[in-house]
Parts: sequence; structure tokens; C-alpha cells
Amino acid sequence: MPDHDEVLQQLVETSLHLGNPARDYVILGEGNTSARMDKETFWVKASGFELPNITAEGFVLLRFDVVLGLLGADEISDEAVKRVLTDACVEEGTPRPSIEALMHALLLQEPGVNFVGHTHPVAVNAIVCSQRAEEAISGRLFPDEVVCCGIAPAWVPFTDPGVPLAQRVAQAVSDYKETYGECPKAIWMQNHGLIALGATAQGVQTVTAMSVKVARILIGTYAWGGPHFLTDQQVERIATRPDELSRQDRLGLTRC
Repeated sequence: MPDHDEVLQQLVETSLHLGNPARDYVILGEGNTSARMDKETFWVKASGFELPNITAEGFVLLRFDVVLGLLGADEISDEAVKRVLTDACVEEGTPRPSIEALMHALLLQEPGVNFVGHTHPVAVNAIVCSQRAEEAISGRLFPDEVVCCGIAPAWVPFTDPGVPLAQRVAQAVSDYKETYGECPKAIWMQNHGLIALGATAQGVQTVTAMSVKVARILIGTYAWGGPHFLTDQQVERIATRPDELSRQDRLGLTRC
């Protein structure tokens, strides 16, 4: 069983890394992060806290089963969601959990996913807020993108945050697994931002950093006629090379 303080400390350090203003991933109260504590509980950022200066007090320990009870709701008020999330808190009197707690709970249920980072990088949002976003992410550009971010990103059309978004993300992950036989490492959300999944905190940092590099390169390619994608055969070869799979393990990336 993982050490309680160690998991929380890793989550704090990764959150500060993602929130560093120099990286341009988030500003103000944008973004949220989470980590699996054990089979029953997980840490998630509390509402109102900011990643650039967050401490351990900015996270709440929640029960998976209570949060996941929201998944089947067809219609539920914002106040009802808040009550459920409050009931899910392991300790009374803790700050209110992020409205995206259900999304994090669902993603942390995926095999091999122990950390999740949701950010709004300027470069990524320049793509996902564009008219040609789906075209832009329809292929892979270079080998390290495949190694760090997987054979493809998952795509989520714009959806209202909270329970509706969590349900849409769950469907996107399910569709991705049916297509590719594994869960995604990166999820790009239309007019919203990025989700990075990792076996470790380092894995979340790696997926986020590489996704931002991809976005910047994509923006550059459209200034020179558009992206020149690798072929499906080239992507498949990179994704299955033993040396690249070993690199994924060293980088703390998911392989589920």
C-alpha cells in the first residue's frame, strides 16, 4: 500500500510543476490534479485553490464509491453534486472538492493510471479552440510524440464541466480502448484543454510537456502548408518497438 504522505507530496510537487507560470499551462485557478491513494480513496484538488502555489491543504481525500455514484445521473443539480462530493470526503470540514472530481475518479479507475493532470496550456488551446482541431490531431508528427503521448490522443467535444463532462470523457476513453486496445495517455478537449494520464506523477508531467510541444509544432506546420503526418505503419512500428516500450516505463507512462 502506498504511503499516505508520499502520494500527497508527489501530487503537490506535480501540481506546482504544472502550475509554474513559465510553462504557460494554467493561470489563476485553472486546472486540477489527482492521485490514487488506494483502492477506496483518491486525492483531488479542492475548488478555489491555484496550482501555481498549492500546498497539501489544497487537496481533498475522497471515496471512489461515493463519487462514482454520480456517473449514472441523467440530470442532477449543481447543488446536489456539491452535496455528494461533500459526502465523499473522508474527513469532515475539508475544502470543497473540484467539480471535476468525478472525471478524475473515472480516469483513476483505469488500470495503470495513478495520477491525472488537467491543464489549459495556451498552445494546446490554440488548437482545440480552432476550426480544424480534429484534423490537426488526426495524425502523429514525430517519434517522441508516439512514445510519450501514445498512438493517438482521445478527443472530447465541448461539454459542460462537471457530471456531463465526466460522462463524455468516460465514453471517449471507452471508444479509444475499443479502437486501440489500450487507454489513452492524452485527452484533448474541444474549447477546453488537456488531460494527461500517468502511472506516476512524472508521467503526467511528460505527457503534458510533450502535448504542448506537439501543439506548438502543429501551429508551425499550418504556417508552412499543414502537417505532414507519419504513416500508420510508421506509428505502429514506433509504438511497439521494445526499446521505446522500455522508455515509456522509465518515463512513468501508462501502458494499460
